[in-house]
Amino acid sequence: MNLSVAVAKNWGIGCQGDLVFRIKDDLKRFRQLTTGKVVVMGRKTLESLKDGKPLPKRDNIVLSREAGLVIPGAIVCGSASETREVLKNYQPQDIFIIGGGDIYAQFLDDCKFAYITKVDATANADAFFPNIDEMPHWRLVEESQPMQQDGLRYSFCLYQNEKL
Repeated sequence: MNLSVAVAKNWGIGCQGDLVFRIKDDLKRFRQLTTGKVVVMGRKTLESLKDGKPLPKRDNIVLSREAGLVIPGAIVCGSASETREVLKNYQPQDIFIIGGGDIYAQFLDDCKFAYITKVDATANADAFFPNIDEMPHWRLVEESQPMQQDGLRYSFCLYQNEKL
């Protein structure tokens, strides 16, 4: 399993139901990583997407505590354990956890790779990603040269979970 996220220096990822940064190259990288794959997200993340609909050309799995929720074009699961059962039907390398903060926290230890766009700016955020740099079993294995868009400096990082 993998994850994809863009983080601020303070590990902020979202504020009031939206991303803290919209970087064109990051969104392009996200599309390249996840198209034709499985994406796992919480209901609030789904609602933050364009038109609040599942992502095209991907198998969408949405976690929600709302009983009986039906989302056309998505598989809805009521818990992390139910989601893990559904994910057994897919190849681990084809699965991407894509948010939000609670979903990342629940599945972080199940992920072998973390594709993280690190933005060199602090964000006003109410949703955060765990500081993976402080976790001894996660190792930075690749980092791009710094890039810039609209005054924001960022780099693409790949972390590997050494427990898996």
